[in-house]
Amino acid sequence: MTFDWNAHRFSGGVLALDLANTVIFRETPDRAEDRFADLSELQRFAVAAAHFRKGEWGEAQFHAPVRQPDISKLMDAREAINTLFRTAVRGGGLKPENMTRFLQLGSTLVCDEPGTQDLTLPNPVDAGRSLSLGTAAFLSGLRLLEPQRLERIKICPNCHWLYFDESRNRSRRWCDMTVCGNRAKAQRHYRRNKDQPGHGNV
Repeated sequence: MTFDWNAHRFSGGVLALDLANTVIFRETPDRAEDRFADLSELQRFAVAAAHFRKGEWGEAQFHAPVRQPDISKLMDAREAINTLFRTAVRGGGLKPENMTRFLQLGSTLVCDEPGTQDLTLPNPVDAGRSLSLGTAAFLSGLRLLEPQRLERIKICPNCHWLYFDESRNRSRRWCDMTVCGNRAKAQRHYRRNKDQPGHGNV
């Protein structure tokens, strides 16, 4: 079943985290759901990513893999990105094992690009550029290794998505205030009022 790849689905703020977030509720296994379980969603995600990540990638277009070996590479890269940055956010730092996996997979993806490809990020003057979704996500992740950017990555306490906090004082708490933030507010309101006299009475 298809669904809308809308702005909320790209609350990660950068392509690398958006890709990792195609699995929701990662930290609650019985609720976890992979949006790429239906492989037809890969290309739909790639098209939406090109739209929502213009600030990061300019007018570049992304193409999703169609052959199973290439699909496996993308999925492996997604999990490497998630492990690398989720561990760092949880206080574990950039572990050698996680970094090695991330860089090895990224190198494999980059090697599959045409020799004439310009991998500059972004390159707004090249409106016709097209590159693989995996390569673009890997290059997006490389930029997050900068200490001043790494410290802005957070985990949403509601959906467990990784997101890049661009607020001036790094005070953003939710991946998306209009979705996860409002859900949390509603839950707090319910808990405050459920034991009040008359609560639940019609």
